[in-house]
Order: sequence, then C-alpha cells, then structure tokens
Amino acid sequence: MSELTMQHVRESKIIAIARGQAPEKMLSLAKALLEGGVDMMEIPFNQSDAQSWQGTAAAIRSIRDGLPEMYIGAGTVLTTLQLAIAREAGAQFIVSPNTDRPIIHAIKALGLLAFPGAMTPTEAQRAYAAGADAVKIFPAGALGPSYLKALASPLSHIPFLAVGGIDDTNIAGFLRAGAIGAGVGGNLVNREWIEREEWGKCTALARAYVAAARG
Repeated sequence: MSELTMQHVRESKIIAIARGQAPEKMLSLAKALLEGGVDMMEIPFNQSDAQSWQGTAAAIRSIRDGLPEMYIGAGTVLTTLQLAIAREAGAQFIVSPNTDRPIIHAIKALGLLAFPGAMTPTEAQRAYAAGADAVKIFPAGALGPSYLKALASPLSHIPFLAVGGIDDTNIAGFLRAGAIGAGVGGNLVNREWIEREEWGKCTALARAYVAAARG
C-alpha cells in the first residue's frame, strides 16, 4: 500500500501540480515547495506527446528517490499504460481528469490512492462507488465554491478535492465549502521562476498558499 494516506491529504491540503515543466528541474522545485510547507506534488502526463511520458516518469522517480519526504503522484492518467509507467516510477497517488471505472479499479489493485475527476453528482457518486479515495471536482474554479458546497451537502460521504483555477484568493473558500484539499497548478508552480531557478520565490509562494489554506 502507498505510504500516503487520506489523513495526510486532509492535513496537508495542497497538491502542487507541475504541468509541462522540465523534468530535470523537478527535484529542485520539490525541495523549494517542501521548504515552503507543501509536501504533495502531481506530475501530469501530456496526452498529446507520448514521447514526453518517460520524462514524466523520470521526474516522478527523481523526487521519490531524492526527496522521500515529498509525496508524489502522477496526473492526467487516462490509460493503463500511463498507470503502469507511473507505478514503475514510484507514484503514490494517481489523478485523472475524468471518471473511468476500469482505471479506478486498476489503480486500487496496485494499492495506490485514486483521485479521479468529476463534475456532476452522478459522476462523483460513480467515481466513489468504483473505489475512488477522493473525487476531484474539476474545473472547480469555473464552478465556484458555492457549487462544491451544494454538491457536498447531499454527498457528504465523499471526500472532494478542488482542482482547476485554484489560487491563494479562493482556496480557503473551497475548503470551507467542503473540499478536503486542493490541487494548484500554474498559480503556485510559476513557470518563469522555475526556468530562472528562482527557488526562493517558489518557497515564499508555497508558504503563502499554506497560510491561505489555513484561512
């Protein structure tokens, strides 16, 4: 079983999503985020570029091996091949933008945490019934905290993650609305800072997000 538990997700709250970043800089980014208090990262697959998938795996592996304090997962996992690549690289949790029962079953068979995406009550319940550990409400930013609150009221048995358009001004609202945590991409993982290796700025921003999540 993965060392990552749902209790830890509830406590840490923030998953940094490093999409489209240079694999060779991911370990340094992970160290900067961890110093700022963010200890969960998601490295997504690029569906339009299969040649990049091994780079995704390399980034996951470098963080898992070089920084065991960081919990690392794979994102935008749509196929069993991507799942196998992620598992081999050491991913501890798997995030998808959609609800796919066979993929959820395959994730759980490997002993990993499954965070599939959903938008409607029907999708959310189907994902949870299939074995999801938490259901990612996506795109949360476009739907707003009020939508999540309305969704979580009748589906209070489902742990929800808010992903898509989350920033330091709305993360607390989504958590108050019922999310147990949030995935934050470009608003936290600044591409220009990473390119210039301005890790101190990445750390400072991570601290700001941790403070914002605490409300």
